[in-house]
Amino acid sequence: VQLQASGGGWVQPGGSLRLSCEVPGFSLDYYCIGWFRQAPGKEREGVACITYNDGRTTYADSVKGRFTISRDNAKNTVYLQMSALKPEDTALYYCAAGTGVILSNMDNGAAYAYWGQGTLVTVSS
Repeated sequence: VQLQASGGGWVQPGGSLRLSCEVPGFSLDYYCIGWFRQAPGKEREGVACITYNDGRTTYADSVKGRFTISRDNAKNTVYLQMSALKPEDTALYYCAAGTGVILSNMDNGAAYAYWGQGTLVTVSS
């Protein structure tokens, strides 16, 4: 199973970016697709997760109100729309898929069976 993350780049504080996680040729029913990030010298952090079959979502407190996770069933793709970006959002962002994810504990990396490569987001002036 390949998770293809894309959309990272450089943006000024206050700007926006949209990350994509495409999973071609694989049924995502019963999976929660999550976004994680890891900044240099910091631990990996769960950012958001969406249950693919019914669209329930959860977010880390640090991104609530600024980030939105969504899915496009026709494209087998999950998006992370990031707005009002801050320098502390700078990190390598990963997407992951798991069937054993509990939304209230979506930060538990062990619940995700498949991981994509990272896409770098840099927020600076």
